[in-house]
Amino acid sequence: MEMCSKRIDRPTEFTPIFCEKVPPPQPPDAPSVKLSPASPGRTSALLRPTPLVVVESRKDAQAPELQRFCESSPIALIRGLTGVLKMDLSLFSTKTLLEMAPDHEVEVRTQYRMPCDMNVDHLGQPTWECMSTRSFTTVMKYAQYQAETFKHSLKEEAEKLRSAGAKYAQHVAESAGVKRRRGMNGDECAMPMKMLKFGTNVDLSDDTKWKAQIQELAKMPPFCRIIAGCNMLSHLGHTVLGMNTTQLYMKVPGSRTPAHQENNCFASININVGPGDCEWFGCPYEYWGVIDRMCRERNLDFLKGSFWPNFEDLIEEGVPVYRFTQKAGDLVWVGGGCVHWVQATGWCNNIAWNVGPLTASQLQISIFSYEWNKLQSYKSLVPMQHLCWQLAKNIRFTNQKVFSLIRGQLIRSLAFCKMVANLSTSRGKQLKPQPRAKGEIT
Repeated sequence: MEMCSKRIDRPTEFTPIFCEKVPPPQPPDAPSVKLSPASPGRTSALLRPTPLVVVESRKDAQAPELQRFCESSPIALIRGLTGVLKMDLSLFSTKTLLEMAPDHEVEVRTQYRMPCDMNVDHLGQPTWECMSTRSFTTVMKYAQYQAETFKHSLKEEAEKLRSAGAKYAQHVAESAGVKRRRGMNGDECAMPMKMLKFGTNVDLSDDTKWKAQIQELAKMPPFCRIIAGCNMLSHLGHTVLGMNTTQLYMKVPGSRTPAHQENNCFASININVGPGDCEWFGCPYEYWGVIDRMCRERNLDFLKGSFWPNFEDLIEEGVPVYRFTQKAGDLVWVGGGCVHWVQATGWCNNIAWNVGPLTASQLQISIFSYEWNKLQSYKSLVPMQHLCWQLAKNIRFTNQKVFSLIRGQLIRSLAFCKMVANLSTSRGKQLKPQPRAKGEIT
């Protein structure tokens, strides 16, 4: 603090407390892929097998090895966890939601229905851009829509079988019903499917209305819980909807969550309530710079835009991709900074929230994300400086790297505040303290 004062009082004696002349943040360079583009094994090498753990007992669920496995994986599929913990996922079913809060607000995204590995615009031209419009409805109205689409699908299948027999039905299933039209250059191209409605961001933060649901999630292992000492986001001191609270998603087949990183690159948990499945795609954090560049080449904004990457385009650029199916009851761990996108292949609900593992890598990429967002004029949902102060106040650190990162943030924060305060008083300004109210957003 004494050195900070010298910046104003005795500038000649001042020496920087930390390096002040640093360049702005840059996306990471992707790890070099040793396989040549023409190599026959290149595609299979870039289609990585998904890290999978099958939990068979409560002991497995609470084992520290499970936490270490998740925290070291870009993305992981945990099967059997909700079963061995005897979690009642029916509490998150459409039927239960309808009984408990029929008038609860649901954000709706109207989208084209397309196969998982295809994305085209309204003219049928291949594109990365996702077309969707936003509106709002209630749990009751969306539940009716979910049920109607299911009944309609059953009716359609029954009619096809009756009118043309099993042979025709098999042919229809194989062709996936993709319509075709002539493109701008005269070539045939795929037409978008029918429109669908995706119920997203259903807020389950009210601990009075959703008490049973919140209590059920407390059965999770500590590293997966919304509130836990080892979860950095539990120390924030205020609510960030969908991050340190639960959100629910109500889906029909084809509902898409476009490609994205979680807010400030925190890890996340996603559980498929069922009954249908979801198809997942994911790319490791180290390659987000390549995807950002590919977005800019297509006039898309990686942070603010809505896009569905072409699988083959990523492989051509040497970006490894994970692809897997999340069945009812499966938990997906999305590692910090993993770029991921999801499509429902059946009728299902999902619940999701963020977690902040108390590791140096998570802290480092979250701080970097905060600085990158600032450079891109994009608002971060997690105030990282405030979070570091909260962690320093609440936790006794045993990891040297985490301690050094937190200490560095506190030194910069305190020094900057002191320098601004000194400058203000030297100009005759009066400082008025403003205490922070409990739960106030920083």
